[in-house]
Amino acid sequence: MAGILKQPGAFAITPHKVSLCILLKIYAPPAQISVPFPFASVAQHNRLGTVLLALTKACDDIFEPKLDELIHQLRMMSQNLESSWVIDQLMSRLSSLSSPDDLFNFFSDIRGILGGADSGAVEDEQVILDVNSNLGIFLRRCILAFNLLSFEGVCHLLTNIGIYCKEEFSNCPYEENSLDDSSSNLETYSEYENMDLENFVYEKVSEEIEARKEASEVVPFHLHTPNTLLSLVDDIDVTAESVSKHCEKVRVASAYGDPSSNMLRDVDQSGVVFLRTNGQVQGYLQEQADTIEKNGSTVSFNGLEIILRQLQKLAPELHRVHFLSYLNGLSHDDYIFALENLHCYFDYSAGTEGFDFMPSVGGNGFGRYEIGLLCLGMMHFHFGHPKLALEVLTEAVRVSQQQSNDTCLAYTLAAISNLLFENGISSTAGTLGSSYSSFTSIGISLSVQQQLFVLLRGSLKRAESLKLKRLVASNHLAMAKFDLTHVQRPLLSFGPKTSMKLTTCPVNVCKELRLSSHLISDFSYESSTMTIDGAFSTAWLRNLLKPTGSLVLCDNGSGSSSNVSQFIAQPTSIPGSVLQVLGSSYILRATAWELYGSSPLSRMNALVHATCFADASSSSDAALAFVKLIQHLAVFKGYKEAFSALKIAEEKFLSVSKSQILLLKLQLLHEYALHRGQLKLAQKLCDELGVLASRVTGVDMELKTEASLRHARTLLAANQFREAASVAHSLFCMCYKYNLQVENASVLLLLAEIHKKSGNAVVGLPYALASLSFCLSFNLDLLKASATLTLAELWLSLGSSHATRALNLIHGAFPMILGHGGLELRSRAYIVEAKCYLCDSNFNVFEDYEIVIDSLRQASVELQLLEFHELAAEAFYLMAMIYDKLGQLEEREEAATSFRRHIIAIGNPQDEDDPLVSMI
Repeated sequence: MAGILKQPGAFAITPHKVSLCILLKIYAPPAQISVPFPFASVAQHNRLGTVLLALTKACDDIFEPKLDELIHQLRMMSQNLESSWVIDQLMSRLSSLSSPDDLFNFFSDIRGILGGADSGAVEDEQVILDVNSNLGIFLRRCILAFNLLSFEGVCHLLTNIGIYCKEEFSNCPYEENSLDDSSSNLETYSEYENMDLENFVYEKVSEEIEARKEASEVVPFHLHTPNTLLSLVDDIDVTAESVSKHCEKVRVASAYGDPSSNMLRDVDQSGVVFLRTNGQVQGYLQEQADTIEKNGSTVSFNGLEIILRQLQKLAPELHRVHFLSYLNGLSHDDYIFALENLHCYFDYSAGTEGFDFMPSVGGNGFGRYEIGLLCLGMMHFHFGHPKLALEVLTEAVRVSQQQSNDTCLAYTLAAISNLLFENGISSTAGTLGSSYSSFTSIGISLSVQQQLFVLLRGSLKRAESLKLKRLVASNHLAMAKFDLTHVQRPLLSFGPKTSMKLTTCPVNVCKELRLSSHLISDFSYESSTMTIDGAFSTAWLRNLLKPTGSLVLCDNGSGSSSNVSQFIAQPTSIPGSVLQVLGSSYILRATAWELYGSSPLSRMNALVHATCFADASSSSDAALAFVKLIQHLAVFKGYKEAFSALKIAEEKFLSVSKSQILLLKLQLLHEYALHRGQLKLAQKLCDELGVLASRVTGVDMELKTEASLRHARTLLAANQFREAASVAHSLFCMCYKYNLQVENASVLLLLAEIHKKSGNAVVGLPYALASLSFCLSFNLDLLKASATLTLAELWLSLGSSHATRALNLIHGAFPMILGHGGLELRSRAYIVEAKCYLCDSNFNVFEDYEIVIDSLRQASVELQLLEFHELAAEAFYLMAMIYDKLGQLEEREEAATSFRRHIIAIGNPQDEDDPLVSMI
């Protein structure tokens, strides 16, 4: 092992820290007026100070260097007299600590090198440590840690110092240790050979090194690092000449580069030594967590687990490794693996590591049970176990209230709100907990929708009071989503009755979306003072091996110190989680405008997310933005454009089970098959879509609704009206049970379509009117236009006497249809308008035929883009009938030929490049 493993816990005094205290006393001896002996200049003296600064910054390493490694670093400072003298002084003073009294006297003496309140009156050239400097703070921490030791602790420290010095004298005496001596390196090689690395083949690594040597006189620095782990840190190329000059074999101890150690230690071309700190390891784990969230299942499961297993062996105190394994299992839908690692994480860490939650004041000392329950509930939610998730999260609410952990309570309420919103739960008795007993105490039973509203408001208020800005923004998005699809009703049903407008409020939706976007301005203002967990470590991790000059150790005094500021602090940008929340707001904006019927605004917001937040967003959000853009292409440009874009999206996103891209592909293929009359293929695609939904009740409600709707439409296209009506009626009952009111508007419209096509226009009228009522309540303007068009067709089916009423309905919906409707909706409107004119007894075909012909011609062009053969055939049939009445035989034959072509094409595709064949 290349270092000494520290015990996890608070700052503790160790032999290595005692050595640093001795070096600090040599650097700043008490009552010294000028540059101390043996330094001949201020530059040489500052060189030792820079070395000590780097060593004290590395005090949080998982491993502490041995004495021979410390001596090696001091010797690298300079080959002159001062380095040998400093090493002699260090060894002699360590050897003189032979009793507890010596330790007490030593720590009493080093107090004199710290500046006091009157330090401003010292001489100009006097060397003194500022109590607030990095070196001064380190020295004060060491003194405090020593003073807190019991007598047994002091004796134990003295024993460790003896072992610390004995290992140096027995293994590698400092008088004989030099850069050209490779005996210690041979010991290191034997350690590498005896390590348990059954997953790696070292022969291949050696062959790779020899091949690189033959190709050029440059060898990679991480000689003993397997390729699997080499990707964690950038290789540093060291010339063969430099390697042979400094040492025959380079020793490496790196948790990132080599799984045999958790002390990250590298050397650059100038012989500079760097240590990887505990914070950097945590930063790497944070980077991997961000990668899992962003890329999901595309991250290699086994590749990451091999690295995490090595880290777990070498540093068992890194409990976050278990949590990262839990996230890895979660992203790959491995329930047992994720549950096991989640239990391991909370068994070992009690939830005290890796969370931003502040500890509760009234804690019982048994860890954070409520955080464990929160994670467990979110895991059940992810795997589609809504009832278990609700039970666990309800228990988390109770424990958070008992422990006065308001932060955890706010996150738990947000998780319950998300659970109730995303999954269909018909009963939530006891969910709200004791905080909301004021309703239940007077015998009032709240519906699921009312409970969801109360939970959202409660979570938002708690997040605002605790100043949890990201949670506040997320809650505003949740409130916007709630206001988008729910009509707010009063919680109390008694009292004076007042008139209420039972509709959603788009103004409230826009308000919540704007409030969520304020998060970006808050973090921009605070970016100079904000530190995100792991951000500091990862920001300079890759550049740590590339400094020049006197950053850590130098061979001369002329090195530049311009990199010191980069070593101490890195500029922090807006966190990725903040950008992700902001990007989600644009996705929700696109969804809102899509429901409200504004296609240009929906497309614009999807484009903003795809172009501005692609790097920060999760893979699901990025895929959803692509889905909306491809759907827009299919509706407004036709399927060829959409399928071309879909191929690009499939290359960008992995098509796994239930992925947004896979669902979009099935939806587009189903629509395309229906339009072309390939009903068997459409039913097959519909069945594949339904198989993707979970069988658990209340889970994947959106996917189940979509599959049932498409199944009913397929049956309708096959003229199986009774079966289609039965499926649609069952779907309506399910949506009503789980309060899916927006979906009910579409189901009611489908029922009206079924009865219209079956010839029961009178039965279909109530369904169309009910769908219109839902559209008015939820401000579904485009769906309202479509329902109005269906209502006009129903009136027209009742006889020519209703043609004028139907025509007025169509003209009233035309602004919305022509401005925001897609190719199919516009074409339907043109055809129905033409049929209304032709059925109207007051319409003269011979005088005003151009009005009808223009509408039908426009419809035929757009329907041919969609390859919607049935409607296109109807348009050409009407055109042929009009031309026949007008006596224009040539145009009649042309329209009739087109009609015949589309009738033959239904269910009989002749195109060899058929997308249905190539994509299936």
